[in-house]
Amino acid sequence: MRPRILKIIFWLFAICTPFVLIVLVATEEELIATLLSFFYFSILFVVGIRWVSRQLKTIIKLKNEKSKTELLHLKSQVNPHFFFNTLNNLYGLVEEDSKKAQELILKLSDMMRYSIYEGQRDFVTVKEEIEYLKNYIELHKMRYHKKTEVNFNLHIQNEESKVMPLLFIILLENAFKHGVENLRDGAYIHINMTSGANEIHFAIENNFDASEVTKEPGIGLNNLKRRLELVYPKKHSLSFAITEDVYKVQLTLKQL
Repeated sequence: MRPRILKIIFWLFAICTPFVLIVLVATEEELIATLLSFFYFSILFVVGIRWVSRQLKTIIKLKNEKSKTELLHLKSQVNPHFFFNTLNNLYGLVEEDSKKAQELILKLSDMMRYSIYEGQRDFVTVKEEIEYLKNYIELHKMRYHKKTEVNFNLHIQNEESKVMPLLFIILLENAFKHGVENLRDGAYIHINMTSGANEIHFAIENNFDASEVTKEPGIGLNNLKRRLELVYPKKHSLSFAITEDVYKVQLTLKQL
């Protein structure tokens, strides 16, 4: 009730004061009119500044909420078809090799838990993200009946350093999807990840079938670029290079 009364008093003061000033000027009470004018416009200035400040805070808050909502939506798009494909493979593997199917189920369970729970956090440790990538690689190795060379080289100074979850998986998933899955023989993926005091560097290289190249970036890469813009503005670099049948990607993240 009190804020409402204060608002009424302020608006009465704001509306009535100009008329009082007119009367004072008309009666040649210049000193009083000058003091009242100074007081009146000072109050209006302070109130105006506070109003503008509140509006800016509201706009920033709405923008942050919108960004958070967009991030959650983008995270929810990561990897759904991978899980469906793995479940389809499990169906045929249960009778063929039950022990291998059990191993696959455990790894898939770990990955789904990570995506659902850890994936919704703002940041996770580098160690947690690495384990997720390793599980992904192992699942793919179990799926394929062809020989695939996958090298994952790590040079990590601090496993507890923070990174946004589910960023690197998009690049790794693309390497399998557009490289390994389309090649009958000689498929390879080379991954190098380094983590220093101030930045994390992730590089991935894979060969592919040149006849399967598409010029349009997929949903996954657009997803990745947008998330980097939202969380690592001016603190990341992402580059792509294609040489004949070799695809290279490099992602560098500055510590926030």
